[in-house]
Amino acid sequence: MPHYRIESAHGGRVAGVDEAGRGPLAGPVVAAAVLFRAGVSRKMAVLLDDSKRLTAVQRELAYAALRAYPHTEIGVGAASVADIARLNILHASLLAMARAVARLPNPPDIALVDGNQPPLLACAVRCVVGGDAECLSIAAASIVAKVVRDRAMARLSVRFPVYGWSENAGYATQGHRAALHAHGPTRHHRAAFGTVRLLATAAG
Repeated sequence: MPHYRIESAHGGRVAGVDEAGRGPLAGPVVAAAVLFRAGVSRKMAVLLDDSKRLTAVQRELAYAALRAYPHTEIGVGAASVADIARLNILHASLLAMARAVARLPNPPDIALVDGNQPPLLACAVRCVVGGDAECLSIAAASIVAKVVRDRAMARLSVRFPVYGWSENAGYATQGHRAALHAHGPTRHHRAAFGTVRLLATAAG
């Protein structure tokens, strides 16, 4: 479980920021910003961790708890497949982070951002490498971003069931790659990524 030491070392309103979906072949990249106005209770803290370390059920439980927690502010932002094509995945991820922070109910004084690349924000920024394993607010943001993105991909999967997005969230699983070879890409696929790019090159 991460700790609250990093947040508490800063004065004022401190938001944790993280993203989900940099690696998939399809879908947007989603970011979240989470701010705890009055610290984190032990009951809440035990639910939080790097989203990659949690099961889907654990993420959903933590997400529901965060949404219900009275001292939490949450902002969610995304960058579309078109944004990714226009900017590249790094800059699209930073754009999604900036959009997430902008959608907090009130602006933070400082944003703690997972990774080593800062988004362009109106507030101060501190990058924390491996922050989702070190900082409770970043861990919370990683959970929110992952759950929101997974739900979005599940909704898309209803319209495009052959790709298995409700299970693979757009990542390059064997089944997803096989479906791409059999059916080709959709407008929700990232043209410069992996199998999608190889298919486009072969077609050209």
